[in-house]
Amino acid sequence: MGNVLQRNCVRLGGTPDGRPMMFAHGFGCDQEMWRFVVPAFEDDHRIVLFDHVGAGHSDLSAYDHAAYDSLRRYADDVVEICRELDLRDVVFVGHSVSAMIGVLALQSAPEHFGALVMIGPSPRYVDDGDYTGGFSRTDIAGLLDALDANHLGWSAQMAPVIMGVPDHPERAAELTNSFCRTDPDITRHFARVTFLSDNRADLAGVDVPTLVLQCSEDVIALEVVGRYVHEHIPGSTFTQLAATGHCPHLSAPEETAAAIRAFLPG
Repeated sequence: MGNVLQRNCVRLGGTPDGRPMMFAHGFGCDQEMWRFVVPAFEDDHRIVLFDHVGAGHSDLSAYDHAAYDSLRRYADDVVEICRELDLRDVVFVGHSVSAMIGVLALQSAPEHFGALVMIGPSPRYVDDGDYTGGFSRTDIAGLLDALDANHLGWSAQMAPVIMGVPDHPERAAELTNSFCRTDPDITRHFARVTFLSDNRADLAGVDVPTLVLQCSEDVIALEVVGRYVHEHIPGSTFTQLAATGHCPHLSAPEETAAAIRAFLPG
């Protein structure tokens, strides 16, 4: 295994000669969040799981604030993993901020990617003129200030809201614990990079089959945002899930896997 694979704690599974599926976790999470969805694809896909640098079991010594000051560096890591494993025709499944990381990876190295699955994507979280992102600048400033002031308290308060499934407190607890495990300094920086990003201009360049999976009652990525992504990626497919909240791969894995399976050929 190359250094790249160790850095991002890459784990391989599924069928070695199957079409590669690469699963990319969202903010405050790690590759374990995919454990309920991955089994649905192991029989006919090569599974590639990884942690973004700064998350999970990645090499924290590889994290550098200046380098990881934009989503493009995270996209560069994705491309490096693809090159190290010589992956082609990858189905990139990105949750939340990783949906846009996938867009940027495709933009820089299109030879590796064959399809995008975007779960709860948002190209910009802050409202801007006629564009609705779901948050005002004041909202985001308050969110980031609260995270700065009390990482653990913020995690305990926000995770249940983000998860959005009050009937399943164990799922909110898992997300809370995931947030709390992440290095507070890295979490604060990644939050700024995530919530202040603007990738609207990158959507039009996506030229592979793309699925936009939109949850119901998602407070992080509103339906209007998901429909914006769909409308600005030529030929994309929009699927509205019955699942509520922002993490359907945890709260409704069967529905999530079925929607992805329906989108993929064969």
